[in-house]
This record gives sequence, C-alpha cells and structure tokens, in this order.
Amino acid sequence: MKLNRAKITKGGEEYEGLILPSSNDEKIVLKLDIGYNMGIKREGAKVEILGELAINPGPEEPQQERGEIAILSMGGTICSRVEYKTGAVYPSTNPRDLMRNLPELERICSFHTKSLYAMLSEDLCPSHWVGAAEAAKEEIEKGAKGVLILHGTDTIHYSASALSYMLRDTPVPVIFVGAQRSPDRPSSDARLNLLNAAYLAKEGNIAHVGLCMHANTNDSYCEFHNGTRVRKMHTSARDAFRSIGAPPLARVEFDKNRIEELSPCKKRGGKLKFDSRISDNVALIYAHPGIKPRLIDSLGDYDGVVFAGTGLGHVPTNSFNTEGANSILPQIKSLCDSGVVVAMSSQCIEGRLNMNVYTAGRLLREAGVIGSGADWTPEAAYTKLCWVLGHQKDAKKAKEEMLMPLAGEITTRSVVE
Repeated sequence: MKLNRAKITKGGEEYEGLILPSSNDEKIVLKLDIGYNMGIKREGAKVEILGELAINPGPEEPQQERGEIAILSMGGTICSRVEYKTGAVYPSTNPRDLMRNLPELERICSFHTKSLYAMLSEDLCPSHWVGAAEAAKEEIEKGAKGVLILHGTDTIHYSASALSYMLRDTPVPVIFVGAQRSPDRPSSDARLNLLNAAYLAKEGNIAHVGLCMHANTNDSYCEFHNGTRVRKMHTSARDAFRSIGAPPLARVEFDKNRIEELSPCKKRGGKLKFDSRISDNVALIYAHPGIKPRLIDSLGDYDGVVFAGTGLGHVPTNSFNTEGANSILPQIKSLCDSGVVVAMSSQCIEGRLNMNVYTAGRLLREAGVIGSGADWTPEAAYTKLCWVLGHQKDAKKAKEEMLMPLAGEITTRSVVE
C-alpha cells in the first residue's frame, strides 16, 4: 500500500501531509505532520502530490505475522470513535484499524495486534485483568520484545497495578497506553501516546509493567509510570496521569530518539514470575462524614475490604466517646474478628499512612486494620488485596503478605517535592 504525500491549497491556506483513505469521495483526509487528521472538502481544493510513502497495512485475514511488539486491545477511548449522529463515543473491535492510521508506527517497530475485549474501562472486572495478564504472558513466552495494552483511561491505573502483581520481574516492558480523546478527533492524544509507548517497548532497556501517556498539555513527550504508582488525576486533560509518591520511571520522546530514565528501573531480562490467581470479592470503600454503620455491616460476605480513609488513615471512630459523634469502629472490628482482611489507604493520595499519631488510628490498628506505614494508593492497595486473597485465604498470612513490597506499591521513603 502506498500513501501520497501532498500539499493541498484551499481558501488561501496550505496544508502538507499524507492523504489517507476516505470513505467519502467529496472529502480529502490529510494526516498533518503534527499527527492530527484534517478533513478538507475536495471541491475547490488544489492538490499537489509531493511523493509517495510505502505502507504495509498488514494482512487482512485474522492470522498475522508476528512482530517485535505485541499490541493487545482491551477497548476504551483509544480504540473508539465518535458516532456523529449522537456525539457519543463507542468502542471499536479492531485495533489494526487504529494502527493503519499511524504510518509512523511501522518505522518504529514491527508489530502484531490482538483484540482481547472491546469495552469501556469502567465495565471491566478482575477477570479481565486475568485475561490480559495471561495474554501478555503468552506474548512474552513467544518472544515479544515488548507488549502494549490499549485500555480506557478511567480504570487503566487499576489494570496496570493488578498486572504489576501478576507479571512480576517481567523480562520485557508491558506498557499500558490509552487516550483521553478518541483517535478520530483532531485533538486526540492517541498518536503521541502510542508512538512513544511503541518506541519505549522497542528501544528502552526497561522491564516494568507501567503506563505511558502524555506528560504535558503540548504534543511534546510522554512519561512512563510504574503501574502501582500511577493515577489518573484529571477527568479530561491529556496530561491526566501522574506518578504518586515517586518520580516517573522515564521520559520518552520518540521523534528525538530519546529515552531518559528518571528513577532506578529494572532492566530487560530475567525470568517472569507469573501468578494470575485473584479474588473478585474485595471492596474499596471511601470513608466520608456520616458513613453509616449498616454499610460496614453489609461487607461481612467479602474476603477483604480496603478503606480510602481520611488523612493519615482514619475513619469515624468517636475516639473520645463524644455525644453525637459518629463511629464505625465496632463494625470494623467485627469484620476483622470474622476473618475479613481490612486494609487502610488515604484519600489524600500523596503521603504515607501513620496510624500511630492519633487515637483514631491506634484504635483501628488495635481492631485489626493494616496499612500503617504504607504509602500505597487506594487503587494499588485494592488490586493488591485482590491478588493476595486470590492465593492466600489465611487472614493472618494475607495481612503479612499485604505489607511486603512486591511491585513498588510500598516505597521505603517518601519523596517530597
């Protein structure tokens, strides 16, 4: 397949780029050099062909030749497009279609694609994490130099965290990548995120499960974040993702052939430690003023509960028996006594839990709640408890395993900027 590089003049303006296939004969679709697609009405437009670029579109049949990089799709905005009759975004099932609109990708690496799911990320379940981990393991065993996982951004940090526990000591990078805006929108961040992720997977001497996304509001570079330390911090901004309590692992600029390591990274090689056993019977509860004891009573059938507590790791305990004050301490103690593993995290996101400073924290520790000293995010604590309880049913041993750092979710020191 060959694409024409052209200069198009219309209305006194000139545009240069690659002419992409269009389903509308009245419109020219031009991929600009900055990565955006532009639609130009053919009528009145002057087209000057500047040259040709040969593109290998890949085989049409499901069977593909294996490339250096495996691209697995779980759905999400990066694999979606706008349905213009309603203005809503809906998922596509074929990641290869997305790749065909990124001719630069084949200059970076050879690749093959596989669709695992076509779902928006809020609809994913722990069982889908298992499916993604097993697919990544299969690709690694077949010799993939890196694995990209396309995923919706709303819960991508949950999946990246979960797979960090399942694919420990991965010998190659397993990189989650998403987009805040669908690829058919002019302001989409899909191109930069995908090309930087592919470049990192091909050229980087980094072997982590993590996430590669925009690092600023410009189309300039991406950052690669550890899967257990990354979090979505904005609903819609393209630079929504941040490393929490630690620097990003690397800064990536594919167009400058640059990968800058920003913190110590595991290098390629070694033997994968794979364990995808997981429990889907874990709850994540956001503590709030007025939280009802009956809500906590309803959690008795769960194997584990993670609280996103306030401050240093608190929930209402009525530490000083003040009249009219709220407390869910008896219900939490009842959970712990019954064998439910209860862990604490903080809504503050940044910072380390310390349940020794206030009486409330001490009472929770005495009741059996774990987490003091940890600096995990609520999502990292939740996915870790799902993973731990998937292969450890003894509550005491599960608590011990929860407090052992496994994939960077608990750091030895806090970074203050």
